[in-house]
Amino acid sequence: MRLIAAVFLVMTFAGCTATGQSERPPGPMPATTRPVYNLTGYSPAFKDGYIDGCETAKKTRFGLKNTSRFSADTQYRLGWNDGFSICRGKQ
Repeated sequence: MRLIAAVFLVMTFAGCTATGQSERPPGPMPATTRPVYNLTGYSPAFKDGYIDGCETAKKTRFGLKNTSRFSADTQYRLGWNDGFSICRGKQ
């Protein structure tokens, strides 16, 4: 009876071990995991800026300001500012 209980206990603990696959892979997140907003009719740079600005205002893990693009790309900067302003007001 003790043998059966010991085998059952070992099997139970074996099923609870971590496989090591739960860790997030290193590097940037794939673009498919970014939030999606309906920004039909806007340029891709504006869309990227809007998403980055909005997610920054909401303080999510997607909220990253691309500073080099912000200073060089007018459309990205306009989108970032719009997204940040609108999403900050929704909190």
